[in-house]
Amino acid sequence: MIKTASDIRSSFPILRREVNGKPLVYFDNAASSQKPIQVINAIDNYYRNHHANIHRGVHALSQEATMMYEDARLAVAEFINAESASEIIFTRGATEGINLVAQTLGRQILNEGDEILVTFMEHHSNLVPWQMIAQEKGAVIKAVEVTEDGQLDQESFKNLLSKRTKIFAVGHVSNTLGTINPVKEMAHAAHQVGAYVVIDGAQSTPHLKVDVQNIDADFYAASGHKMYGPTGIGFLYGKKNLLNTIPPYHGGGEMISRVSIEKSTYAELPFKFEGGTPNMAGAIGLHAAIDFIRETDIQHISDVEERLENKLTNALKNIEGIRLIGTAPEKAGVVSFLVDGVSAYDVGVILDQLGIAVRTGHHCTEPLMDRYGIRGTIRASFAVYNTEEEVEIMVNALNRALKMLS
Repeated sequence: MIKTASDIRSSFPILRREVNGKPLVYFDNAASSQKPIQVINAIDNYYRNHHANIHRGVHALSQEATMMYEDARLAVAEFINAESASEIIFTRGATEGINLVAQTLGRQILNEGDEILVTFMEHHSNLVPWQMIAQEKGAVIKAVEVTEDGQLDQESFKNLLSKRTKIFAVGHVSNTLGTINPVKEMAHAAHQVGAYVVIDGAQSTPHLKVDVQNIDADFYAASGHKMYGPTGIGFLYGKKNLLNTIPPYHGGGEMISRVSIEKSTYAELPFKFEGGTPNMAGAIGLHAAIDFIRETDIQHISDVEERLENKLTNALKNIEGIRLIGTAPEKAGVVSFLVDGVSAYDVGVILDQLGIAVRTGHHCTEPLMDRYGIRGTIRASFAVYNTEEEVEIMVNALNRALKMLS
């Protein structure tokens, strides 16, 4: 049974607080979502009743913690339809997952003159790691153009693909524009020229049904804190045959099979990539977040956010001087905009005084800002606990702010 908006909101304690004497309206979900009580309780329960280091211990607490941690891995695998739980590597977030691929696969396959294809809408987390490995290996970075309405230019993509393309790195959903990219079709085209496909799923996993086998992603990275889970935890999916052939990312305990003074042999998947004591509480919290998404229903989440995005977009079109940035036909719940002659920062400050949290700035997508010839935007981004009433509150507050700033 689909939960009501009231039921959903009651699961989020932070939504009961006020900011500057006003009820909190939290529209900064693309940066980080709020946490339901189920996640908070799961972490609390772990630390109160089950904490111990995992995998190595024969005692009861270690066995319990190990089971909870590995159950979380299985939940992630099922959530994105991985073929095996061993294809799921726990990381600190999408950023670490992408860095892992860049520093392992990239170091292994790239040679001077090879090309890494990215896009102009990438978050810095899916750009800077490729710049670093390209500089080290003498590879070349090329970028797919973005159309005026915020779509990836497919002609640009096709023209840039070649036998020299070794890696194609792309975000499933733009954190700034909300654009849902056709990653399945683009992955197929990239594979036709022999390129590996690395997908940044930080903005897709909270909002869309993700099937990594259907997409045919070689690697897929995501962050727990954007999908109602805790900070400091995320995951990297990789095809088993690829994970088996690339070297470990860092060395230490747990990721080894046997160690001598001279050399070490490495553990089987997924432990080869999880050196050191992992974030057990984070993984358990992520499991609870996945359960919350499943119980709420990902299609319902997507439908709610789409309604809110459409409502705000239509309202902004009726406000003189508003410029929408990113109007692609396929979008997740993100609305970016500017007001002619008014600082985005100033608008954000006034909205905060009225209890409304939005994000202002370049959103870690400076190349995209350069493409539009702007310094940043005001961004409202939605989650399933947001309501149409909150959108109306924001529109009224925005009109008030513009009168103050005019």
